[in-house]
Amino acid sequence: MTPGQSRVRASALRRSLTALVALAVLGTAVACGGTDTGGTEPAGPSVTVADMAYQPASLTVRVGETVTWTFDDRGTPHDVSGTGTAEGVLRSPIQASGTFTYTFTEPGTYEYTCTLHPEMQGAVIVTP
Repeated sequence: MTPGQSRVRASALRRSLTALVALAVLGTAVACGGTDTGGTEPAGPSVTVADMAYQPASLTVRVGETVTWTFDDRGTPHDVSGTGTAEGVLRSPIQASGTFTYTFTEPGTYEYTCTLHPEMQGAVIVTP
């Protein structure tokens, strides 16, 4: 193999590894249920996680709607963790920025808290 061929192969390998890492990061975000809107406002119902609170603390949506939580508390990490009947249903990763989305498929009241800051509490009321 000539030196020129070695450089071409090394360059191709770097591009392949870069693409593989990018796909792994994207796959992790999708698997966690979160999406990042890139700083744009969510299209549907939304909750802002800021100032050590969920705003609004209570939100009413219809079955089939997707709620977006936007984490924007000056770098303080939070999560969305279902309590009571919502335990195990709502579960975002702990994150300091970005968004988490969840589509509600059953009517009911879904209460949640931040596992790092239990005084933070919220609820999504889902109607038929």
